[in-house]
Amino acid sequence: MKAVKRFDPAHGVRLVSFAVHWIRAEIHEFILRNWRIVKVATTKAQRKLFFKLRGAKKRLGWLNGDEVDMVARELGVSSDTVLEMESRLSGYDVSFDPVPDVDDDEHETYTPSAYLRDEQADPADALERDNWEEQTTNRLGEALERLDPRSRDIVQRRWLNDQKPTLHELAAEYQVSAERIRQLENNAMKKLRACLSTA
Repeated sequence: MKAVKRFDPAHGVRLVSFAVHWIRAEIHEFILRNWRIVKVATTKAQRKLFFKLRGAKKRLGWLNGDEVDMVARELGVSSDTVLEMESRLSGYDVSFDPVPDVDDDEHETYTPSAYLRDEQADPADALERDNWEEQTTNRLGEALERLDPRSRDIVQRRWLNDQKPTLHELAAEYQVSAERIRQLENNAMKKLRACLSTA
């Protein structure tokens, strides 16, 4: 269709001859898009290399050093690029999940789903985490209840609230020294640790 849209009979070329270029380009694009799950060739040089190497590998198998240098010279790319494309062509796509119709142990394939584990997906682990967090929160609440009101207020405001007051702000509020607030805070934290470690 691209060839038909761009065809100009005034140039004196037959439509068939003009369309060959477009048809070949579309076939190449289709092959590149559907060759693998991951795109193999992205640049123009890699596309040329892709088709050149596919033809060469059918004849020769793995390329030796001289053949790599020859292909690199012909296409104006580095030998490393040729080797990289050769390794891409020789690789294959692996299914994440096992193939369902393979029951034979001799032909068993190890797919990523067999050895990659999502630590977050185990329901038992998730339940254990939730229970542990709930118990810790409950124990912390019980430990805070054992503190006197002033110590509880200092700990909650200094450690649990988003906006944390300074020692001097609390000292002004309670009309004591900042050092006394620090002592009350330290004593309250010791009591909390003791309660949490014995619970």
